Amino acid sequence: MKVIIDFDGTLTAEEEQARALAEKSLETLAKEIVGAPPEELSRAYDATQERLLEQPHRYWWEVNGLVASYCDEGAFILNTTTLQVMLQENEGYLRAVTAAFPETEYDPVVDCTNYLFHRHTAELAPVFRPGAREVLTALAEHPDRDAVILTNSLGDKVRRHLATLELREPVGVLGDTRQYAMDPTWTRRFHHPGLGEIQIWPVSERRQVDLRRPIYYRALKAGIEDDPQVVVVADTFSLPGALPLMMDLPFVLVRTGYTPSWCAGVTEAHPRGWVLEDLAELPSILDELQ
Repeated sequence: MKVIIDFDGTLTAEEEQARALAEKSLETLAKEIVGAPPEELSRAYDATQERLLEQPHRYWWEVNGLVASYCDEGAFILNTTTLQVMLQENEGYLRAVTAAFPETEYDPVVDCTNYLFHRHTAELAPVFRPGAREVLTALAEHPDRDAVILTNSLGDKVRRHLATLELREPVGVLGDTRQYAMDPTWTRRFHHPGLGEIQIWPVSERRQVDLRRPIYYRALKAGIEDDPQVVVVADTFSLPGALPLMMDLPFVLVRTGYTPSWCAGVTEAHPRGWVLEDLAELPSILDELQ
């Protein structure tokens, strides 16, 4: 069994790092990109985030015109969405970001928030969840299990952070998976047990998850080659979880303090979905799956 485990938020307690990430990001915006006073940016950030959390189904991390994740699915996701909405809605901020990112991969705001995330999460010391070291050790010592760490970040950051756990065995890293890289032109469809062939999964009355993530799809396909059984484990649904389920892979959602009830509900409702209350319980779940 190959166990693909998401890094930020699953192995780490990102909710304890989110404010520090926001402060570093706002400082960089103030000094290097937007040029507005730090106090002004901080007030705008807090006001924007408060508005997002009042109606989280109306705000999302948008890439190429598609919803990559709703704002309330993760602590880091909330930070990214807050920054994107704040920068998009202020004409002065948007002009400055557009000037700072003239050659874009997605668009200036997405590229800016990606830059801030990757730069500053690399600077933050990791805060691992209780049981993270024990779970990785148990997987390494099991004769029939192979752990691989899943991340949108580059592998070097994750390997450096994992080194602080002083694991006896190295853990593989599946990096730069770009779960957020949406492509409206991708024609691949997936079979849902109740809905048939779909590209967009209506998960609740107010939310739907778009499956058009070809880079993540190819990363998963490459990661599961020659493995008879693969399980994906993560703390959020839209980014890392929905696509594995639609690829008929078991998905284990680690419920955290920020996990919305709709994410747990849609995971539990799927025949290949599991919800885990404590990361330390993962080995016992794998026993049931294997």
